[in-house]
Amino acid sequence: MKKADVFEFYRRLAEANPHPETELESGNVFQLLVAVVLSAQATDAGVNKATRALFAAVKTPEQMVALGEDGLKQHIKTIGLFNTKAKNVIALSEALIAQHDSEVPNDRAALEALPGVGRKTANVVLNVAFDAETFAVDTHIFRVGNRTGLARGKTPLAVGLKLDKATPQPFRLHAHHWLILHGRYICKARTPECWRCPVADLCAYKPKTPPPKRAKAP
Repeated sequence: MKKADVFEFYRRLAEANPHPETELESGNVFQLLVAVVLSAQATDAGVNKATRALFAAVKTPEQMVALGEDGLKQHIKTIGLFNTKAKNVIALSEALIAQHDSEVPNDRAALEALPGVGRKTANVVLNVAFDAETFAVDTHIFRVGNRTGLARGKTPLAVGLKLDKATPQPFRLHAHHWLILHGRYICKARTPECWRCPVADLCAYKPKTPPPKRAKAP
């Protein structure tokens, strides 16, 4: 995609949604970190449903450790891989207490050293909590980057590096949110809704999906 087209691509997404936000619910940076860890291979809606009661009671790493692994499992058992995630959340809470004065670090290496935290999770936390210009490549962004031609790559890392290189100001801070939301609601995996896509003419995907046929009146 040409530089001018990349700029216009983001400009249109920004115009449609000037202030995009993560759909994961949280009340502080620690809860955000937990929510992002829990969201791996799960939907944001499913995570939010599980964490509302949890976050009403648990707001700090100390409270999470006090809840314990079994107690946490009772809250998140509707989320996929909940056994492993419960173990990681308790372990990362203990690490925050022991190594970071119970604060979530504003540092990629420190975040990725926490149990259950990979590059994507670290990027989300850095972006949402600390306004870092990062690109958290999930399945939606991976699909949108490759399908549209915005940033093609065989791995999430490759797509993320290309997005980092190609995305201009003033769009860098919110770019990954625009792309996630675009992939979630318009550029869907099975049937992209090209007929209502604001960037369809800039996109490399062919053939474009036509609008659904209306049922004939009886």
